[in-house]
Amino acid sequence: MALLGDLVEITGGGTPSRKNADYWGGEIYWATVKDFKSLTLSGALEKITSEGLENSASNYIPAGSIIIPTRMAVGKAAINTVGMAINQDLKALHIKDNENVDRDYLFRALLSKSTYLESRGKGATVKGITLDVLRELEIPLPPLKEQKRIASILDKADAIRRNRQQAIDLTNQLLRSVFLDMFGDPVMNPKEWNEVALGDVINIVGGGTPSRKIKEYWGSDIPWASVKDFSGTEIKNTIESITREGLDNSASNLIRAGSIVVPTRMAVGKAAINAIDIAINQDLKALTIKDSSYIDMEYLFRYLLGRSACLIKRSKGATVKGITLDVLKELRVPVPPYKLQLSFNKIATKLSMELKRMEGSRKNMDHLFQSLSKQVFQDQLTNKTKVA
Repeated sequence: MALLGDLVEITGGGTPSRKNADYWGGEIYWATVKDFKSLTLSGALEKITSEGLENSASNYIPAGSIIIPTRMAVGKAAINTVGMAINQDLKALHIKDNENVDRDYLFRALLSKSTYLESRGKGATVKGITLDVLRELEIPLPPLKEQKRIASILDKADAIRRNRQQAIDLTNQLLRSVFLDMFGDPVMNPKEWNEVALGDVINIVGGGTPSRKIKEYWGSDIPWASVKDFSGTEIKNTIESITREGLDNSASNLIRAGSIVVPTRMAVGKAAINAIDIAINQDLKALTIKDSSYIDMEYLFRYLLGRSACLIKRSKGATVKGITLDVLKELRVPVPPYKLQLSFNKIATKLSMELKRMEGSRKNMDHLFQSLSKQVFQDQLTNKTKVA
């Protein structure tokens, strides 16, 4: 067993002044927690100049380093495949002795500590961990050969898991391609179908939040959705729940399964179908179709997903972006022949069923991988190394 601080040197980061345009838009990738979307960092949303790097607390991190967030996304980790600078919420780990510590093993060990690191996070709004917490993290340290063997096993298992996700992504792309082939670009309406205002063909129901001060309003059997529950195109469960009393004594409403739910604040442009009955908060709106023999639900749902960029562009707000109900109602919707909409519905239904099957398989793989990873490092803690 070893302390992380004894195994690595830790490098921090910083942010060049936003007031100096000469510091931004250069050739050096500048990573933040927003770039942590996978286990590798092959680029970043923003770039800085050499001048910006030199005149800030940021540091240049060579490719192949382990980078972890210590604020906002505690528990994540990634390896940068290209050199880059980092901001103050990230730390780069540089192994002191490569003859004693395998990078890939250390990377997997850190990922296995994700839940623990999250639990050590502190902060009123944004959670973070101190450098002391990081340095004092205990890492099982078997011989180098055994480290490499463990890392190889976990890499192979993780590759199988990633392949499941890639299959899901490709199926989603196929569904989008079918939509474009049948109806054209949602923005352009190239087939010149008649257009109607969204507000003329849907009913809109809003939501609200029961008082947090009354405990009898919370923690019962009515799922209560917020933007935090938008992780895909379907809402199957929610982080929080409320009581019937909480529902009756707030602006929230019960939304029946099969509605289109869209955020009008914080996550504008997203959309999901609720697979279960839910209550919603004030940042969400539920849409139901007035005449289902004129506009098909599946067509409208996919159309709204295709117009996400337009809605994002129309959003306003100094810190948190949002759109008004008028913006939503005024959105123009092309109306293709109803038979064509139904044909798309049949295709989408079949692909959606396949997506659900693949999603279930991916979740099983996630569970198995997490169990394997936990078992591997638990075995190291108890001096067992019987990994198949």
